[in-house]
This record gives sequence, C-alpha cells and structure tokens, in this order.
Amino acid sequence: MKDILVHLDDSERCAVRLALAIGLAQRFGARLTGLFARVDSFTPGAVAHQASDFLIAARTIVRAGFEAAVAAAGINGRWWHLSHGEPGHVLAETTFCARFADLVVMGQVEPKSALVPNDLVEHVILNSGRPVLVVPYSGSFATIGERIAIAWNASREAARALADSVPLLAGATSVTVLSLRGAHEDSRGLPEVPHVDIIDHLAVRGIKAEADHLSGEQIGKMDMLLSRLCDLGADLVVMGAQSPGVLSLTRGSGTHYILSHMTVPVLMAH
Repeated sequence: MKDILVHLDDSERCAVRLALAIGLAQRFGARLTGLFARVDSFTPGAVAHQASDFLIAARTIVRAGFEAAVAAAGINGRWWHLSHGEPGHVLAETTFCARFADLVVMGQVEPKSALVPNDLVEHVILNSGRPVLVVPYSGSFATIGERIAIAWNASREAARALADSVPLLAGATSVTVLSLRGAHEDSRGLPEVPHVDIIDHLAVRGIKAEADHLSGEQIGKMDMLLSRLCDLGADLVVMGAQSPGVLSLTRGSGTHYILSHMTVPVLMAH
C-alpha cells in the first residue's frame, strides 16, 4: 500500500479523514494524494463547467491545510483538484482518479449534504475497481486497523475486499471473521467439495483470526453486523460491496444500508 488518495472538500469532517489518511501514509510509507472534489454551490459556474470564484477560494483554503498537514507529518504528498464542480463531473472524475491509488479514503456522505452527489461514495466503490475506506460523518477514531472485523460470505466481492485489506490485517492486534453465510452453506457436506476455511487461508498468510457467525436474514443480518461490531470494539470492518438489488433490503443493497448506518470506518471493495 504505497499510493493513497484522500477525497477532500471544505466540510467540517474533512480534517478527520485527512488525519486518518496521513496516519495510514505514515504507517505504510506511502505517498498521499489530496483530491479536492465538490459540487459548486454557484449554479451558473457548474452549468458552464467553470469553477466559480467561490469554488476556487474553497479549494485554495483546503489546499493550504493539506500541504501544511503533509509537511508537518513528514510524508510525501501531492495535490489534485477537479476543474469544476458540475455534479456529474464530480461523480465521474472522482471515480476515475480513484483508479490510480492503492487505497481511497472518503467520508460517509452526510444526510442532505450539498457538497457532493449523494451517491458519490457508493459510485466510487462500485466503479473504481479500488478499495475504499469510508470514514463515518460522526465520531472520533483514535485507532484504525487494530481490531478488525471481516464481514465474510465467500462472495467475489468479499474475497476482493479481503485481499485488498491484507496490509491492514497483517498489523492488526485482533481479527474476527463474521460469517454471513447460512449454517447449511458453512457445512459444505458434499464429499466432492474440498474443505474450505477462511481462517486457515488467513493463517497461511500469518494472520491469526477468530471465527464468529451471524444468523438472521436480509436487513436483520446487517443490523446484527453493526451491533456485533460494537460488541467487538472493532475500529475497522472489511466487507465486499454489492451492486444495488443484489441483496434485497428495505432500501437498496446491503452496501447502501451499511454506508447509511455505519458507526466505524469501513473498507469496501467491489
């Protein structure tokens, strides 16, 4: 993990995710890129695909803060910003820029926020091909990646998230695999099917993990996952991101539900 990108805007929570991203860059000796991307509140500027004076002033302030923080941390940093703040441009270009990083750090979109498109984070997760670490819009996080929970259902997305999180897992003090599969799926009783064990797979990589199982169906399972994270004192959850409609919940997919209700940082990959 040598190239980290952090999404920046001029929200109050921007400083929280920047500090978290700087901590990760220090831990892994990585370069940190700050990407300023937000919707232009000056509508004529957005329509004309030109940055308004307001947007330029906002990104100038954020850039100064980013460069000062990077210099104080003694890490390698660079600055990127989008050319304007039209919503579609912010959505597409943030996703494009994310593909040039090993890890993308973003903030959970606040309800009724006008700073970014409402589906920005989910769009980046589902379309960038890169792991995205999402930081909740409330709370403080003294540590990240010391006590990790893995939401595991043996899907392609979960396997991708697990692989992308290995650098973090390797440095964790505790790792718990929370199985979201049904009991009948875990047993795999057919003799022609090889025995598979995610705990064993992690052990081969030098990662000691404990196994846990969550029962329940659909939205209840997502709520149980969030509750179990509190019980474990987890400071990071790793999970695969499913496209809307893959898991039928009250509102969209399990991915959407977690992104709306998360209370600890979540690393998602698709």
